Amino acid sequence: MLSNTAYGKSSVRLVKISRHGDRHDLKDVTVAIRFEGDFDRSYTHGENADVLPTDTMKNTVYALAAEHPVDEPEAFGALLARHFIDRNPKLRRVRVDLSEHSWGRIAIGGRSHSHAFVSQGTEVRSARVIADQDAVMVSAGIEDLVLLKSSRSAFTGFLRDEYTTLAETTDRILATAMTATWSYRPVELDYNLAWRAVRTTLLETFAEHDSQSVQHTLHAMASAALDNVEALTSIHLIMPNRHHLPVDVSRFGTANRNEIFVPTDEPFGLIEATLRR
Repeated sequence: MLSNTAYGKSSVRLVKISRHGDRHDLKDVTVAIRFEGDFDRSYTHGENADVLPTDTMKNTVYALAAEHPVDEPEAFGALLARHFIDRNPKLRRVRVDLSEHSWGRIAIGGRSHSHAFVSQGTEVRSARVIADQDAVMVSAGIEDLVLLKSSRSAFTGFLRDEYTTLAETTDRILATAMTATWSYRPVELDYNLAWRAVRTTLLETFAEHDSQSVQHTLHAMASAALDNVEALTSIHLIMPNRHHLPVDVSRFGTANRNEIFVPTDEPFGLIEATLRR
């Protein structure tokens, strides 16, 4: 028996250049669309009368991007979601996921260039919009934000058994490639301002917190975001521990000063938690 179904279009790449005279603005977004609804007969009987082609979904992204701003991925996602809900009677629920790839202006002589850009690295701004006939729910986030602090990080007093070899430390490198997602209350909101406020809070708390573990700092960061940005209802952080192992340079006739490390990608600790109001 057919149980759950969904279909949609993924990895829709969109770059929009907004031209304001000699100064241009760039937005680089990847969009995914997911339909859930009464489409069972397309599976069981091959009847496609109610099936909107996924190619049409792709074309809709480009058409609406040409007619509307893409400045806030959350707002553009909500526009897409409402468009699909309003026009497809068999559609019960649509999810739109957006990932914004960051670009910055190239500086020449201390001034930002008007139409030349440089990639800002691996960090991605994310947004998710879920809509049905009754409501539109908006969430946002950050993916692969690489952070490192070289002090004020410890790990001591942990449980030991016969297989424990890890040494306690009161001064270690704490590094992570964080993913954060949070949900907004259904209110009118400047999404760009809210996103920047959450990001700034997470960064500042990471830098200033006296960490006793990744868990300890994760909780402090998420708590600060909820305290500082009233529009948030919950926040989920994933913080893989990017281990940096000290190298014993005394073997080479040099004193150990806690300065030389080897970063390791695998295996890694994976820490995550959700905080709600």
